[in-house]
Amino acid sequence: MTTAAQAALGSEPAVRSREAVLAGVIGNTLEWFDFAVYGYFATTISKLFFPSTDPIASLLATYLVFGVGFLMRPVGSIVFGIYGDRYGRRRALSAVIFLMALSTLAIGLLPTYAEVGVWAPILLGGARLLQGLSAGGEWGGSTAYIVEYAPEGRRGFIGSWQQVSVGGGFLLGSLSGTVLSFALAPEALTSWGWRLPFLLGIVVGGVGAYLRWRLPDTPKYTEIEEHDEVAHAPLKEAITKYPRETLTAFGITLHNTAAYYISLLYMTSHFITIGKLPPPTAQLIGTICLAIFVILIPFTGRLSDRVGRRPLLMASCIGYAVLSYPLFMLGSAGVAPYAFLAQFVMIFFQSLYAGPCPAAYAELFPTRVRYTALSIGYNIAVALFGGFAPFIATWLIRETGNPLAPAFYVITAAVITFVILTQIRETAFEKLR
Repeated sequence: MTTAAQAALGSEPAVRSREAVLAGVIGNTLEWFDFAVYGYFATTISKLFFPSTDPIASLLATYLVFGVGFLMRPVGSIVFGIYGDRYGRRRALSAVIFLMALSTLAIGLLPTYAEVGVWAPILLGGARLLQGLSAGGEWGGSTAYIVEYAPEGRRGFIGSWQQVSVGGGFLLGSLSGTVLSFALAPEALTSWGWRLPFLLGIVVGGVGAYLRWRLPDTPKYTEIEEHDEVAHAPLKEAITKYPRETLTAFGITLHNTAAYYISLLYMTSHFITIGKLPPPTAQLIGTICLAIFVILIPFTGRLSDRVGRRPLLMASCIGYAVLSYPLFMLGSAGVAPYAFLAQFVMIFFQSLYAGPCPAAYAELFPTRVRYTALSIGYNIAVALFGGFAPFIATWLIRETGNPLAPAFYVITAAVITFVILTQIRETAFEKLR
């Protein structure tokens, strides 16, 4: 390690590494809390911003706006990826989290359709676009940031905390929905209670930006900066020199994103609209499963340091390919214990993917283009197959009349990713480039 890299770590590298993980985890948790709250209040938002005599049509419109935010993620990945590879991870990630805070606060202050008519959904869509722009720079940047601080042999474990933070954000979103559902009357929740989590968005900018700005950049980035090896055109380099790796990142994201958003976000609405479970019950099930998911991730990340990334990633794909249909049958039965079992099995197999995947993504690319290339491959797949997953699931049910139709979407993504995983090499035991 170079002198500059050692200086970046300080006299106690382990302490600095833990501080870096904390900055990435807390900032990412707050970021994804804001992003996830929209999904957990989708039913309420559909009534306020997309009123219709057909509840399914309103929900479809709400999920469509949710997905529209994801369309900006590739743009965000390019903008913040280039900035992060040229000027450092720390600066890019500080800007990312502050933008998310402002856009989330804006949603909490928006007037409803009853107040301003068609302007309500238009303004909502605009705020979601800004959220998507921010989220596009978050996942790849925080992944690069955390993994580049990890010592050799512990990248899987250290990197897994990035996914812990994402799951933690969803967990906080679920907790807020559950607490408000139990604490407030339905009328109060619809009138003003749903706004409360969004209004906390401004806290994200202050806390997250402070935590990220106060730390030096990663040792790996500092090293290439010292040797004047920073990419001056990271987007062009990623596309021309690492097209296979970028496409691989896209391919291994198909299962990751489809399973993630179906099992952790959509299933709560599925239990309510198809299984006819009371909303507080469905949200409580989701909250408990999310908590278990967050706990499991570091263990699967650590396991990947010992056995490799590919065995766990492939096991997750197999689990979803084989079990998705029967699990949707359980979740549609309208029985709370069955719904819990269905979601628990889903999140168990998702944890096998979530733990190793940050390190697996980061190991595909060299430091000089990691932020940009990783973000592009990941975010294009998420924009197409993750953000629209709740919309696609709801649309499939409506068009086919089959409440189990979303299972085939998840199965297809799992099979495609499994095939791609058979074609890549194991990177867990190689030195980070």
